[in-house]
Amino acid sequence: MNTVKVCSRCIMDETAKEITFDNDGVCNFCHNYDNVLVNDVHTDKGGEEKLEKLIEEIKRKGKNSRYDCLIGLSGGVDSSYVAYVIKKKYGLRAFAIHLDNGWNTELAVANVEQIVKRLDIDLDTYVLDWKEFRDIQTSFIKSSISNIEIPTDHAIWALLIKTAAKMKIPYIIAGNNVVTESIMPESWLYGSKDSKLIKSLHKQFGKVKMKTYPSLSTLDYIDYLLIRGIRWVPILNYIPYNKAEAKQTLIDELGWQDYGGKHYESIFTRFFHAFYLPVKFGYDLRKSYLSALVCSGQISRDEALAEISKPPAPKEMLDQDRDYVIKKLGLSEDEFERIMKSPNKTYADYPNNEGLWKRFHGVIRIARNYIIRVG
Repeated sequence: MNTVKVCSRCIMDETAKEITFDNDGVCNFCHNYDNVLVNDVHTDKGGEEKLEKLIEEIKRKGKNSRYDCLIGLSGGVDSSYVAYVIKKKYGLRAFAIHLDNGWNTELAVANVEQIVKRLDIDLDTYVLDWKEFRDIQTSFIKSSISNIEIPTDHAIWALLIKTAAKMKIPYIIAGNNVVTESIMPESWLYGSKDSKLIKSLHKQFGKVKMKTYPSLSTLDYIDYLLIRGIRWVPILNYIPYNKAEAKQTLIDELGWQDYGGKHYESIFTRFFHAFYLPVKFGYDLRKSYLSALVCSGQISRDEALAEISKPPAPKEMLDQDRDYVIKKLGLSEDEFERIMKSPNKTYADYPNNEGLWKRFHGVIRIARNYIIRVG
């Protein structure tokens, strides 16, 4: 019986095909985390000063406008904490965008309502055309690639960036961060930036014409974020961010309620994390998220191992989610089972823009993660 090798520092293992280990058994994801931490996390005095200057700049540029920044609000921990911090600590006048893709839990809706009410933030909910979006999601499931959340993630980025341009709001304050999200194998979750992949899968497996779906091409990213100067600010990389403490703050201050899992505010995402990936691919995304928390010192490796030994969700919930997703997407039981048992594919099996993104890696890095500049 083959034993799966596990990193001696975090809990990533050989289910990630690109993993390697050094002589001490520490994996390449840990080493990459350390490099990213140095380059992208600025929670020292210098980083605090940069952020303070940026906040002053945001307020100065927005003083004659109704809003000085834009945020995305899913009701999850990261986006909710961003809303709390920018309003309570920095006094920014934010406009919030919520994407309704048809899969919100009732708890997510309640959390979003509580947050905007308690913080007095204006909110606009963008509802995707369900027939169109269902066809896109179904195309991804039929493709048998691992990251079937790309359509939602891509739509969120596109909606935020296009809204910022339309409303002439130069700053998008984002919840993406290093300390909880920086360990993720590309073989598990190929990025959401690739609109060519979305179009190619939909062309092959879809039936409904894509008319209203928010989308960005590679050149659009460069246009909006570099030429038009919309700045993407990952604010959680500039403040001490502890996941457990953030949750407690949201609970105490805003009446926020926990979902019991990362990104479980969405029924489809919960199905994706807790059923689709583990059953079809053998991937458990909790390993990546818990490993990031281990590397950031927020939990111990033993705590992470204890957590990963538990099922991702109760069996009754998994069964309910599975049945609900099949019915809502209009799939038959036989069709769904054929998809689950069909050979696994990767994004590389379909037309995509990976080569273009790699050729312009430096430019794209600036476009997606705008470095905070002062002076």
